[in-house]
Parts: sequence; C-alpha cells; structure tokens
Amino acid sequence: MDINKHSLEAHKKLRGKISVKLKDQLDSKLKLSTYYTPGVAAVSTYLSDYPNEARNYTWLNNSVAVVSDGSAVLGLGNIGPIGALPVMEGKCMLFKEFAGIDAIPIVLNVHSADEIVDAVTAIAPSFGGINLEDIAAPICFEVEQRLKQALAIPLMHDDQHGTAVVVLAGLINASKITGKKLGDCSVVVIGAGAAGVAVSKLLHEYAEPNITVIDSKGIISNDRDDLSSVKHELASYNSKKYKTHEFSEAIAGADILIGVSKPGIVSQADIKSMAKNPIVFAMANPVPEIMPDEAYAAGAAIVATGRSDFPNQVNNVLAFPGIFRGALDNQVKHITEKHKVAAAEALAALVKHPTKDKIIPSVFDREIVPAISAVIT
Repeated sequence: MDINKHSLEAHKKLRGKISVKLKDQLDSKLKLSTYYTPGVAAVSTYLSDYPNEARNYTWLNNSVAVVSDGSAVLGLGNIGPIGALPVMEGKCMLFKEFAGIDAIPIVLNVHSADEIVDAVTAIAPSFGGINLEDIAAPICFEVEQRLKQALAIPLMHDDQHGTAVVVLAGLINASKITGKKLGDCSVVVIGAGAAGVAVSKLLHEYAEPNITVIDSKGIISNDRDDLSSVKHELASYNSKKYKTHEFSEAIAGADILIGVSKPGIVSQADIKSMAKNPIVFAMANPVPEIMPDEAYAAGAAIVATGRSDFPNQVNNVLAFPGIFRGALDNQVKHITEKHKVAAAEALAALVKHPTKDKIIPSVFDREIVPAISAVIT
C-alpha cells in the first residue's frame, strides 16, 4: 500500500477527521428552550456569579485545546498553521479515542512568544486544559513557562513532556532487563530541542544520572560561550570532563544513548564504543539515528524507536491522554514534574515481564489511560 496516497484519499473523503457531537437531541421546543433561549440565561447568570462552578455546567470538565503555530511539525519542520491542521486533528482523534476527551485543534498564524502567549491566554476560558503541540524550540520553552504562570488549568507541551514520560517509562524497564541502575548510568542525549531538553530534565528529576547532551555544535558544557539559560541547565547535569566537544568522545563508554535528532548520525562503531549491554533509543522520525538491526548487530541490548513497525515504539499517545484525563477528572491546575514521573512509573508497571522487545505497552492497551490518570492527582 502507498500510505501517502491512501492518507490523502482518506482525508479528502472525510473532509477532516473530527466533528462536534451533541450530548442530547434538539427534538422539542422544551429542549430548545432549555439549552438555548430562554433557559440558558439562568445558567449564564449563575456562572457569572459562581465562575468556579463552570466545570459542572459546561464542557470545561472534558475539553482540551490542541494548539500549534506549525513551526515544528512531526518530521516536516516549519510548514505553517494550515499544514499543521491535519496533525492537530489527528491529535484530537487520539484524545477522544483513548481518553474520551473532547479536543479542538487551534492553529495560530502567529509565531513569536508574545503573540502565542496572548492568543492562548485569550482563548483559555473556553477550555479545561491546553495541549501545546509542534511549536519550535527555543520559543516553546518560554511559551510554556509563561502560560503555566498565567493560567490555572492543566497545560503541557506534548512534544517535550509526553516524549519524556514515555522515554523514562521505557528506560525504567530497560534498566531492569540489563541490570543497570539508572542513577549510576552515563547517558548521552543527542538533540537539544524540545524533546531532548524535556527528556534530560525528567531523567535528572528521576534518578540524577550523568547526562551529556549534544547539540549541533557538539557537547553542551559550561566552557562554551554560546549557551542559553536552558543549555546552561543541561550542562549542569554532566560532571564529566571532555577534551573536545565531539560526539564520539561523549558516547564512548556510555550506558544509554537517546537520539531525538537526525537520521543516520549514529554508526555501529559508536554503539560498539559504548559500555556493555548498551540501551539505545533512536527516535528520529521517520528514519532513526541508527536502524535497530544495525544497533543490535553492534552489541545493543535493547533498542527503541519512534516507529510502529519495530518493537518498543516510543509514542506520545502512551502518555498525554492519561495525563490529561487525570488532570481533568481530579481538577489538577498544573502538571508537575512529580506528575510526569508518576505517569512514567505507572506506564512502566503495565509491562509485568519486560523483554528486549517489550519495554513499554502497546498504544492500543486500554489499561494505559486508567493507570496513568489514577496517579495525576
């Protein structure tokens, strides 16, 4: 099957993947009077006086805005808001299918931090939660931080934190199989964009291993004079001293390699230089940093990718539906690092007997959302 041709035909046939469904039928004058005029005036007046009751009278208890400016879409890059819209619709499908959440795609034709923050703040009263999506680094970090301070509803940049939760869950189980203790491991993260930063931060929060992060200029260390405040924080996670900034020096002897960067940049020689039984998460899409068969042939003990045609798919859908389900149900105002760690542990625990080909559950495992939502309190 030509999946690209099939996808184009399917989308055109449906004219979009989502729609609005009524919870009751407007099949009588009484219902029309109840849900619209004049009855709705009583509800509006009540909520004007008691705004904290809005969750009980409107869809705020079960609604999420999926917001993007189209600046960092999948593996497509900056394709703009219209190009991003099918992806946001797809995200909304996942919210509804896996967690029963009514999600609405919001694509913004603005791209500065100020403009995005202003736009999301302005529409926030219409939603119970905000899922930021496909906003490029470094703007995404500022946008998320400012919105978390401005809003009292659950908000998460899924490219950062959804990825980080699933990676941590996979590493928890991978470490059980290999006998490695995460806190004692040497970790190399290739890529200092949204996902790389969040993965590094959550790993540090969970176990404080030695983490070396690689960006386009090499090893991020405090002896460089071009670091942002975010990268200075990443540099503080590494206690090793390197003679150069070369990737090859960092990966030599490492226990864990996490790639959130570019296709094909890791060689078999790199894997062979790692510690015994290395763990490799090569998550560039659609082509990973190194293909699983090549990594295994070079001595990798466990390999994960972002692809569905290999075992151990690291996919954000394993995390965000359950996190938002729990946040909405439990009236959580802010999603914290503790919530993310708890979600990762709950996800990992669903794999009762981890193997090298199963360190995280299938995306179709219906136990995932209840397990994660239960710990988001």
